[in-house]
Amino acid sequence: MIKIRLDNTICAIATGRGGAIGVIRVSGADSLSICDKIFKPADKRLKFLESKGYSLIYGEIIDNEEILDNVIVSVFRSPLSYTGEDSVEISCHASPYIQQRIIELLIENGASAAMPGEFTQRAFLNGKLDLSQAEAVADLIASESYLAHKVAMNQMKGGFSNEIANIRKQLLHFASMLELELDFGEEDVEFADRKELIIFIEDLLSASKKLTSSFRVGNVIKNGVPVAIIGNPNTGKSTLLNRLVNEEMAIVSDIPGTTRDSIEDVVNLEGIQFRFIDTAGIRKTDDVIENLGINKTIEKIGKAVIIILVADIADGVDNIFNILGEIRERIKDSDKELILALNKVDKANDGDISNIKKLLSVGPGESMIFISAKNGEGVDKLEESLVTSASRFIGSTDNVIVTNARHYEALINVNDSLKRVLQGLSDGLPEDLIAIDLRQAIHYYGTITGEISSDEVLGNIFKNFCIGK
Repeated sequence: MIKIRLDNTICAIATGRGGAIGVIRVSGADSLSICDKIFKPADKRLKFLESKGYSLIYGEIIDNEEILDNVIVSVFRSPLSYTGEDSVEISCHASPYIQQRIIELLIENGASAAMPGEFTQRAFLNGKLDLSQAEAVADLIASESYLAHKVAMNQMKGGFSNEIANIRKQLLHFASMLELELDFGEEDVEFADRKELIIFIEDLLSASKKLTSSFRVGNVIKNGVPVAIIGNPNTGKSTLLNRLVNEEMAIVSDIPGTTRDSIEDVVNLEGIQFRFIDTAGIRKTDDVIENLGINKTIEKIGKAVIIILVADIADGVDNIFNILGEIRERIKDSDKELILALNKVDKANDGDISNIKKLLSVGPGESMIFISAKNGEGVDKLEESLVTSASRFIGSTDNVIVTNARHYEALINVNDSLKRVLQGLSDGLPEDLIAIDLRQAIHYYGTITGEISSDEVLGNIFKNFCIGK
């Protein structure tokens, strides 16, 4: 658990390896005075301790009267900084030695090494961010696609937080009115209009259910759209995976049953991250290990959002139709997208292709693509179909989308509390019991934004941040 220590001035390297410039971040009441001991402005007339916020100052880091590096120092004054405290950022050359030595000099002069997430934790504790916005910072750092970045940015802007705050305010109003009625119990007065309360709770429950439902989409955006590549043995599944990820991920062989376990890799297509899963070929076999792989294939079908069914054109319409029917049966009544990838078009004659087009058709949420995984023919069309299918599943990203498991759990608890409120109103329960359930919903909403939190929750959240953020 992260220990809260706002009295300390903390420091850390805020940039990763590999660039030309590194940034050392310092935050706390003594930021400027500590940096003043090791930094000398090039302009001797400048008094660093008197620097205004948003100043950039060129100068030198001095180590035992020797110049360690030429740097640019950025000054931020409380409360107009990321953490809400006086802060300094030292932009130096990205030599690991230089960066580590600057950290050592800062610590020698009174700073403490920052723990993971401690800068963002201070931003939360100082009211610069609420808890859901702070968590969005971690999502922003981890984002690997345009959509993941967009959703994290939307949450950082506070749209979700503002919505939750407005709902809590209205719930508090109704809870207060119900509790006020208890003080006038003998006078039979009604401060909280029951019809208005029922309409409000029903609308709120509907909106809350919509948010909980969005978690599946949010999880897909955050972790990548799971795509299961399935089919009979030797239809070219592994070759297709290698083609899609542009890397020899899977072993390709003419021997049936070569792929016995699922293989995964990710690819970014038009701002959407896809997580491709190559699976064992589906067939009847006495091989115990291969059967385990086939069972895992069936499991991956259940978890996938998009299924690419790879079929060899040479197998003929009847065989293709049979496996297509089997997969349709497995995914019926689901919202999974199905792409039938008819492979080895480079070996097929025009008559075979024409016959398949005439006899095979696709339904809603399905598409059919002719490809050659070996030479890449039609793979661009397959990628376009993947983007279309994913976009159909994800829908609009302008609305609030829940991507955080902690928020999802809190919203499930909110839903349960609101259902009890409606049931209590229907059953004519006393005001104090209804108010308890309203207060429970208010509590769970508050845990999302951090208006209600514990050191344990904060520790679990911020320990997963990188050091320097």
